[in-house]
Amino acid sequence: MTTIERPPLEGLRVIDLTTFLSGPSATQLLGDLGADIIKVEALGGDSSRAIVGPTVGGDSAYYLANNRNKRSIAIDLKSPRGLDIVQRLIDGADVVIENFRPGVTTRLGIDPHDVVARRPALVWASISGFGQTGPLRDRPAYDMVVQALSGVMSLTGHPGAPAARLGIPAGDVVAGLYAVIGILAALEARHETGRGRIIDVSMLHGQLAMLSYQALYANLNGVAPGPQGAAHDSIATYRSFRGGDGRELVVTANTPRMWEGLCRVLGVDELIDDERFLDAARRLRNKEELWAILEERFAQRPAAEWVDLLSATSVPAAPVRNVLEALADARAAADGSLVVVRADEAAFENVSTPIRFESTAEVEPAYPPALGGNTVDILVDELGVPASEVDSLIADGVVAARALGDPVT
Repeated sequence: MTTIERPPLEGLRVIDLTTFLSGPSATQLLGDLGADIIKVEALGGDSSRAIVGPTVGGDSAYYLANNRNKRSIAIDLKSPRGLDIVQRLIDGADVVIENFRPGVTTRLGIDPHDVVARRPALVWASISGFGQTGPLRDRPAYDMVVQALSGVMSLTGHPGAPAARLGIPAGDVVAGLYAVIGILAALEARHETGRGRIIDVSMLHGQLAMLSYQALYANLNGVAPGPQGAAHDSIATYRSFRGGDGRELVVTANTPRMWEGLCRVLGVDELIDDERFLDAARRLRNKEELWAILEERFAQRPAAEWVDLLSATSVPAAPVRNVLEALADARAAADGSLVVVRADEAAFENVSTPIRFESTAEVEPAYPPALGGNTVDILVDELGVPASEVDSLIADGVVAARALGDPVT
């Protein structure tokens, strides 16, 4: 009989002092893996709650996309009594994660070095635009700022066109992923040493790391690579083409076997022995001539037909889907890549965490919390604050709480 293990991070408590996207994406991932996330919000709430766009139950889809599996307590972080609550929450936590600008937590009275000195086992992770040190540390940063500074935007878009922002918030999400990696590494080390770590994650550094081979190409060649469009700097048959129905498909024929398979499927077998295209280097050198031939052939059938024919020959190919089509494919696959999150009458479908563990209980997705939706429970159950003091904290504006009977969203 198979033993069903508990979620891997069950029992881990995380104090989430983050807002907007980089930090919330990190803590959502930790929550999806079973950690208990206490989201500490200012009285006005996470600023992403008010982002213009679709809403569910009064909260923005932007906020909802990154805040499931958390509890919310709303605190006036600038009041001494509010600060004391935060300190007490931290004292009962394994991990603190924040994405203020460098120095802000210290000015609030929560200096990470002082906290870790008092609680040596604590893991503290800071996400910022440019890191805790360096000439840009005090500048504000958002996703597009770090995409621009890292060179990512210069690689995005088509040759001859202006630089383009990636259509996904890579600067934020990548920083969140690196923060989670750092946190898990620090927790692993803590098993041996009993000590936590202070982690510094820079959004800019995360984007630089994502340059991968493009960074080394630039350094070795002394030339900045330009916009990639839908092609590849090193592989001529790694790009998109348009089928006869106007739909696009991508082909990634990056080995000799795949190159030959591509030629045979397209009915241009003669290209296999063509001197211009005998190997990858010559195909790249003569790519414009090659592309003209391939484009003419691809125009003779609908894109979906080419994808089926190429896939049957083990030549990697795929249609270019829009987001709704991609989500419909995921829904039809029923493979767990989408999750429905519900609370009372509110519900929405979103992408799930792409990490799967065999023989492990799944975390039931909890609806993103209302602002201060768990304030009372956290004060009473986690900190042992008497009911009379809770009433005083609410009345004095030190904390905010969702009143009984208010909707969850």
